[in-house]
Parts: sequence; structure tokens; C-alpha cells
Amino acid sequence: MAKILRFKDGAGVPPDNVITLKPWEFRVADWESRYFIQMLKSQSVKLETHRKQVYEKGLRVSQMPPHFPLRGSMAYTIQGIFSYRTNESKMREVYYLAGLIDCMINRVAPLLRTEVIKDLYRKVMTLKAFLNMTWYSSFDQVLFPLDFEFFNEYEYRNRLSEASSAHELYCLIREGTDEMFDILALEYTFYTPARRA
Repeated sequence: MAKILRFKDGAGVPPDNVITLKPWEFRVADWESRYFIQMLKSQSVKLETHRKQVYEKGLRVSQMPPHFPLRGSMAYTIQGIFSYRTNESKMREVYYLAGLIDCMINRVAPLLRTEVIKDLYRKVMTLKAFLNMTWYSSFDQVLFPLDFEFFNEYEYRNRLSEASSAHELYCLIREGTDEMFDILALEYTFYTPARRA
């Protein structure tokens, strides 16, 4: 009881903000934010270098590189993915579910003017229950923005509109969301919402 605990002096050293590095890189934000932020890894490296420099001066990050705040329906998508951050297969299922929802609300596919829409709706509801996922706001953009150099959204959209069967549509959505998932893992960092201490 009489021992004195010596704590390492942390002045000038930014706290470790890494939550996970794989499958997706999640970091805690040092700044006040209500939303998850998606940032290119190249920009995140610059931010982390800047973060270290300002902490050495006793300051905090005051400028942010280009980024996307994940608002609206994307906020619920990233929360679901974050909740499974150590389970890649579940993370992929959440993104696949988002791809199915995106197809229902944002894509023009002649196939969805048939009975396939009922099957797609059932599939969405089953996956939502299985993954314990809910989007509380009105649906808008559920998939995350990707720079055009990494993913051609127009080509993806055209392939979906040309699907001739439910099976082909689901396969195209699975392939597309898996490709997007891999790009997000390789090229982006995600910062969690935080309140300034």
C-alpha cells in the first residue's frame, strides 16, 4: 500500500489512437466530431505526422486534410461495420447488405420492376435481422464514397442495370461490394467520433 507508482511522463507524446489496423484501419479522433470520418491513408499519414508535431509543442490538431464525414445513412453503415471491426466476414456482410439496400433505393434496374423486388426486400430484412442492423434515418447514400481512381461507380451501376436474373444481380452486388470493401481496407482510414477532452 505504501508503494509509489511512477507514471510515464506523456507530455508531448500523442496518445496511441489506433483501434484496429486490419481489416480496416480505425483510429480515435483527437478533435471533436459527431461523425465517423473517412480519409485516404495517404492523407491520414500526413495527419498523424502533423499530430505528433503539434503534440510535441503541447498543442492539438487544428487542421484536417481532405476527408468525408460519414453522415446520414452512411453513419449507420459505418456503425454496423465498426461494431464487427474484428470480424471481417461480418463486416463484409454489413457492406453487402448496404449494397442490397443501395440497389433498392439508388439504382435503376429493370429487373427490380418484377417480382425480384419482393425477393430483394426479403433478403434485406433477413440480413438486417441476422446482423442486428438498423438505419433510423430515411435512406439516402448507404455506401461510402470512393475516389474514381480506385472504383468506377458508373460501370458498377451499368452492370447492375443489365442484370437478367436475381441470381446475377446478387452476384454482381456481392462482387461489387467485396471490391469496394477491399479498396476501403487498402486505401482509407476511418476516424471514430470523439469529444475533445
